[in-house]
Amino acid sequence: MPNRKIIVSVSNDLSNDQRVHRVCTSLQEFGFEVCLTGRKLRKSPIISRDYKTKRFHLLFNKGILFYACLNARLFWYAIFHKYDIILSNDLDTLSGLAFANLFKRKKLIYDSHELFTEVPELQNKTLKKKVWLKLEALFIKKAKAHYTVCQPIADYYNELYKIDMKVVRNLPFSSQFPDDYEKRENILIYQGALNKDRGIDLMIDAMQYIPDYKLLIAGKGDLEKELQNQVEELSLQDRVIFTGNLDFKELQKITKTAKIGFSLEQGTSLNYKYALPNKIFDYIQYGVPVLCSNLPEMSKIITDFKVGQSVNCKTGKELANIIAELISKPDLLTDYHKNCKDAAKELNWENEEQYLKKLFYYNVIIYFVCTKLGNNITIHSNHFPFDHKP
Repeated sequence: MPNRKIIVSVSNDLSNDQRVHRVCTSLQEFGFEVCLTGRKLRKSPIISRDYKTKRFHLLFNKGILFYACLNARLFWYAIFHKYDIILSNDLDTLSGLAFANLFKRKKLIYDSHELFTEVPELQNKTLKKKVWLKLEALFIKKAKAHYTVCQPIADYYNELYKIDMKVVRNLPFSSQFPDDYEKRENILIYQGALNKDRGIDLMIDAMQYIPDYKLLIAGKGDLEKELQNQVEELSLQDRVIFTGNLDFKELQKITKTAKIGFSLEQGTSLNYKYALPNKIFDYIQYGVPVLCSNLPEMSKIITDFKVGQSVNCKTGKELANIIAELISKPDLLTDYHKNCKDAAKELNWENEEQYLKKLFYYNVIIYFVCTKLGNNITIHSNHFPFDHKP
């Protein structure tokens, strides 16, 4: 395969985005020269990767001015740097990169990590949502190939824009499975963003009724201060611990200590209704039984692999009752843990990256071969012959 340059762009500070790290690692193994770009925050940790990284200092860190500054920087960076392929991660990087690519006339690929225009933060914000929808409609077809994290989101985009979006699920690297479940302390864990409708308030409320357990909340987000206030009001500071954002290794380390992992997104938005969060697969990889929302994609994984339970609870008390029933059945939890071991052999990045490789090979490499031979041929994503069949 030719050694091609690829710029990969995200809107975060690179330190905690596991999906993008895995993609960049794989692309480098495929033979690409990778440069990952993002933003630099005041407290962004130093990062060390096997591929090149570039973080921009921006004048604004939130709101419309942040997105405008970010996409302006992405535009000029793409204009003044050589690349063969540019990979946009999510809608908040697409406009700057797509606009730059109109001038550079290289290959743009789009990775949609979620159903961006249907996130809870845009509900009841009609004008903001219209702007994002307009940008999406304007630029999404400028990409040569598209992929996302699960089939329902792919189906949504394929129907709306008549494209051929593929699926590359957000699975973790495989690791040595921890066979120490019976020795674990009474720890529950949530990992991920502290944002609206993630069910984190229910988890905190439930801790009032589970006195012998601690809850680790690993992540940061818009609701962090509100959730911390909730913990203080309930006098749970000694049993609900906010770890903040952790690097990959630290997150793996604490996840392996937990007896139950939560993914309780509330189905109030299409984004969460169709969600297949990476934390579910992280829990499985580290032998942590899963308690997740009774939403289609999550429930399917839990049911198919028998690694936990999917639930529908509206209050902290209901959640506490479910947790209490689970922890009263240690043999059942041990069975879920053992089932995680079998599931982890299948649900890992080493298996999943084949779909990424096929996408890049068939939608990019074949194109370069054709153009070098002088054929006026464009290989679009509908020529991609290997559908993901999870």
